[in-house]
Amino acid sequence: MLMRLRISLTIFFLLLAGRTTYASTFCARLKLQPDAWVAARVNALVLAAHTLFNNDNASDAYKRTVNGIATTLRQCKLTEDQSFISHYREFIEYIEALSLDQQPDHELGFIVPDKQYFEETRQYVQIPEFLLDPNFLRAVSRYETLDQAKSYLRQLNSKRESNEQLIFFSYKSRHLGTPDNDDSYRRLLIVVPGNSQKGIPEKWVQFGITDPGARVHIRNVSVVSAMLNPDGTNNTYFKDFYRTYMRDGSIRIKGRWELGYGDDNCVLCHKSGILPIFPVDGSVSSGEQQEVAEVNQRFLSYGTLRFDKYLDASRFGPGLATASLADRGGRFGAGFDETVVAHAMNCAACHKPDRLGSLNWPMDKTIINSFITGGQMPRGYTLKDKGRSALYEKLIQEYFATDNARPGILKSWLLGQLR
Repeated sequence: MLMRLRISLTIFFLLLAGRTTYASTFCARLKLQPDAWVAARVNALVLAAHTLFNNDNASDAYKRTVNGIATTLRQCKLTEDQSFISHYREFIEYIEALSLDQQPDHELGFIVPDKQYFEETRQYVQIPEFLLDPNFLRAVSRYETLDQAKSYLRQLNSKRESNEQLIFFSYKSRHLGTPDNDDSYRRLLIVVPGNSQKGIPEKWVQFGITDPGARVHIRNVSVVSAMLNPDGTNNTYFKDFYRTYMRDGSIRIKGRWELGYGDDNCVLCHKSGILPIFPVDGSVSSGEQQEVAEVNQRFLSYGTLRFDKYLDASRFGPGLATASLADRGGRFGAGFDETVVAHAMNCAACHKPDRLGSLNWPMDKTIINSFITGGQMPRGYTLKDKGRSALYEKLIQEYFATDNARPGILKSWLLGQLR
């Protein structure tokens, strides 16, 4: 028995020594020729990201790619190598940012654990007490009683000052279901005005509405808030809540994360923090059309997006449509830069760091595709369906391209070519 133990320990230490020697040799070679390794890993990363953008089932392969790069950076101590950092700062910071939501306690994708984020931002994302009234919660739980919920909100407005009026309307979302039901698109949005001088954020509270006749209730209630700052920026905060429908008819509300249902990477969808509302045509009553316009105007007034101390969005780099017209001519052919589609590739006019935030990876295909092919973006361009499809395809191609002769936006930035 003792002899077997000695043999096992000897084999273990030999294997460990072998791995250590291999790692040391690999790292030494890498540091001698870092350009080749970085170029190969950037290609692999961009390809994996592009594949996942188009196919949700590619998540595991994408995670392996990101984790593999992060492991090498750590094992070879490249994040401590000043020469490597000076050449590939964008690459290092990008991998660090992408790796956040792959940690088990960072599902939100922020630099602090999810528990800490919710504890520290509680004051910004709590549902207002007047929206927790039991009668209102019952009325807002079903489409059939939605008018009763709106009547309650109108009664509240009759007692509120003009600058504190709730803005609300019901609609159907074009592209996103609720976290508890991918096929549920009905919403009641309530915008609760804030007061930055008193440290009160503006809250967009959105109730998922159970479809007519459906037996299973929709549970989700989301809060996205904007805290306006004196310097013209706004800090955006997020939280999802779930309603629990009790047998006695009462309804309890608690955080989705606190209930053990996990959470999602907020910035994946909320590139602009709060999102504008573009309802399904005909889903908003004529009497509430003005409210849709009003909330979208408020969205535009929030200033430059920030995520407080919880995320530095600049680490994700430039976004869609940041290439030049000359680059597009080379990529898509002579004369393309004079076409309507080329001129419509102007997302970055608004979606840039000092305004609404860049549309960069990681990003949600459903939202991007819906806004572009559905005609909501870019503003000011009238394109037919074929033109909008071409616009979408070229924006994505331009961003994710890995061709060595003409790399796309993401690859060029990761290689430090856009400094």
